[in-house]
Amino acid sequence: MTDTLFLTSSEVDGLATPAEYVDAVREGYRQRGEGAPALPRQTFRRENPDGKLTSYAAILAETGAMGGYMYTSGFSKPNAWFLTPLYDAETGEPLAIIDGASMNPFKTGAAGAVAVDALARDDADTIAVIGSGAQARGQLHTTTTVRDFESVRVFSPTPENRESFAAEFDEHLDATVEAVDSSTAAVSGADVVVTATKAADPVFDGDDLAPGAHVTAMGQYTPGRNELDATTIERSIYVPDLRARATQDAGSFLAALDAGVVDEDHVHAELGEVVAGVEPGRTSDDDITVFDSGGTGIETVAAAYMLYEKARDAGLGTDLSVEPASEALTGRLP
Repeated sequence: MTDTLFLTSSEVDGLATPAEYVDAVREGYRQRGEGAPALPRQTFRRENPDGKLTSYAAILAETGAMGGYMYTSGFSKPNAWFLTPLYDAETGEPLAIIDGASMNPFKTGAAGAVAVDALARDDADTIAVIGSGAQARGQLHTTTTVRDFESVRVFSPTPENRESFAAEFDEHLDATVEAVDSSTAAVSGADVVVTATKAADPVFDGDDLAPGAHVTAMGQYTPGRNELDATTIERSIYVPDLRARATQDAGSFLAALDAGVVDEDHVHAELGEVVAGVEPGRTSDDDITVFDSGGTGIETVAAAYMLYEKARDAGLGTDLSVEPASEALTGRLP
């Protein structure tokens, strides 16, 4: 029998700062770049009622943890439910089960921030955010910990949403934050562009990107749906979170492949390879870089273990008793 910590979403909420998420996730991607195992998401669909079950996992041996995400969305009560099982990478014992809803925007945002730190120009001071939901907020909270932005532009198709987003962050950040009325106005001249939408079609014109821009795209990971147009992919040094994901479900990359403007060799490196120094990132100030973020077990395990340690130190959570197979698999009749 072992004690496994259960953490609710409310216990996780506010437990770590954006910078702490970024530090943990950066370390996770360094380990991935040096060979830590991780695979792209696996998704199972049901048509009636319509919904999907998704999972992905990773082992971060140096951190001492392994596990991943398992979540559902849709079905007969349309919603999403996120659970993170976390295991000890040495003993295999379950360490924690975490309600992953609160950490989701921050661990995903941290992956985007790690990519900005690794791929964007050091002097980047203008960021464009396309999208105004929880994921866009997570991206901006974390990305502003790795660069000193002077200007933030946000575009969302709904005026009230972009205005409230801008007002919220104008109070929070030491930067000028403004809502703009088009993606062109947001992207033109921006050093960093973040897309965090549910759009099925490109949300800006790749010709609007300034030389030297970095793009983090995290809103689509489904074939046939793409936030970025083929021009953006073609112009870029293209870096996905996992190389295998580029041809599995990276909709923007697959669309560029279908258009014939790139081939599979256009995948420059995985993010972890750049973070670990195995492969270079940008090689000049004029390079356009793209990080295609679909979600992996890397940022999930890294963030979850960081939260687990902080929760233990703070005395948070509820211990659940979990019985090992050697004791449970006895063949006893009820």
